Amino acid sequence: QVQLVESGGGSVQVGGSLRLSCTASRYINRFKRMAWYRRAPGKERDLVADIDKDESANYVDSVKGRFTISRDNAKNTVNLQMDSLKPEDTAVYYCNTGPNIYLYWGLGTQVTVSS
Repeated sequence: QVQLVESGGGSVQVGGSLRLSCTASRYINRFKRMAWYRRAPGKERDLVADIDKDESANYVDSVKGRFTISRDNAKNTVNLQMDSLKPEDTAVYYCNTGPNIYLYWGLGTQVTVSS
């Protein structure tokens, strides 16, 4: 069973940056698309961005131009560079396959953006 461990979250002010990392216990190259999701307080978990093996990526409109997803199959990692952070980006961030979920969820990493 592949285990996912997210890291890199923290507390930043508006306009700040964070780089999230997701490390899988083994071979994410088995999965065509990997993705980052987030769950804001009181809301459901939503897709934020996903990336194909050929590194083509998709983003939800609210993060386009601010977030960049990347993957390193050799290192079994998926990263999310987050710039120009806004208070509405506050959430717990998770990685998994996308758009269908094939792996158990990790614990996520908390991102808090304050004004």
